[in-house]
Amino acid sequence: MGVAGAGKTTIGRCLADELDWQFSDGDDFHPAANIEKMRQGHALTDADRQPWLERIHAAIVDRISRDQPAVLACSILKARYRAIVEAGCDKHLRLVYLKGSMKLFRERVAYRVDHFMRLELLESQFAILEEPADALVIDAALPPAEIIRQIRSAFKI
Repeated sequence: MGVAGAGKTTIGRCLADELDWQFSDGDDFHPAANIEKMRQGHALTDADRQPWLERIHAAIVDRISRDQPAVLACSILKARYRAIVEAGCDKHLRLVYLKGSMKLFRERVAYRVDHFMRLELLESQFAILEEPADALVIDAALPPAEIIRQIRSAFKI
């Protein structure tokens, strides 16, 4: 988890590939209206996020029911969002928070092409961010290989 530009998708895909697990990107669970709203530079409201959070939760429940290990990259910036996503599943989940500076993430988001998440929305993500107390916190500025090494070491996977 983390704000835009934290490296969630990059790290998630690489980790899933190393483990031969399924990878899912939280962006793929957004309703089309949410994507369009963000593309136009408008921050999502909690009401906008609700169906997204429910879809992510359903995907997690499905994977658990099929005993299918997976890596999911998604922002889930507020404790309330994490509670919705984790409801009834928390003993099966491990949370990694890719933490970094506005400056670093601004640079990364500025270089993206063809992504709906606009640079001007980064500030709104930092504004609502509630850092998790129960996550593995990793410096997002580290090289991807080091981040993955730390995740695997901490979770013994």
